[in-house]
Amino acid sequence: MSFGDPNNPYGQQPPQGQPGYPQQAPQGVPPQYGYPQQPPQGAQPQYGYPQPPQQTPPPYGAYPAPGVPGSGMPPLAHWGQRFGAYLLDLLIIAGPMYALGFIDLATSSDPANSGPGVFFMIGWLYALGMGIFQLYKEGTTGQTIGKKVLGISLRREADGAFLGFGMAFVRKLAHILDGIPCYIGFLWPLWDEKKQTFADKVCNTVVIQVPKG
Repeated sequence: MSFGDPNNPYGQQPPQGQPGYPQQAPQGVPPQYGYPQQPPQGAQPQYGYPQPPQQTPPPYGAYPAPGVPGSGMPPLAHWGQRFGAYLLDLLIIAGPMYALGFIDLATSSDPANSGPGVFFMIGWLYALGMGIFQLYKEGTTGQTIGKKVLGISLRREADGAFLGFGMAFVRKLAHILDGIPCYIGFLWPLWDEKKQTFADKVCNTVVIQVPKG
């Protein structure tokens, strides 16, 4: 058997070429397994590290998946922010009404027996109008004046959308559930995973943190 026999696969000599350099595929022949593929003209060279798969963040209402920090629902408002916004809204709505009521008492000749005067009625109409205005803003923008100052916003849990005036009104009525068992529903956000009151759970709402102003 001759090593130079062309029919002997073990006797074939390797193709001539420069040692240490990869062989180029013949002109017009698609690259096969043994030839390194050349990147297209103008393309960035690809190095040997595989590209990580692109992960699509979950929708608004979904909680972050394991190993994907920062995705899903925005930071939830803590109880102190919610309580501070409530106190501020209460002061804006009821404060002027009581102030005007005290003016009635101060100008009355018999404060002990006098009924509501003109100033108190003006204050009462103001409180009613401001309460409706605050409810409208909370439903359409997610924020009352107090929530806007504290940097929090009321949203639907499923998709982060605003509730609308009607659903915001229903949520106000649902706060009755928070007050029935010794007002514990208003304290529930202190230890609840989603920081929700009973009214939030019934209406599927959450209060999130947003930029102030």
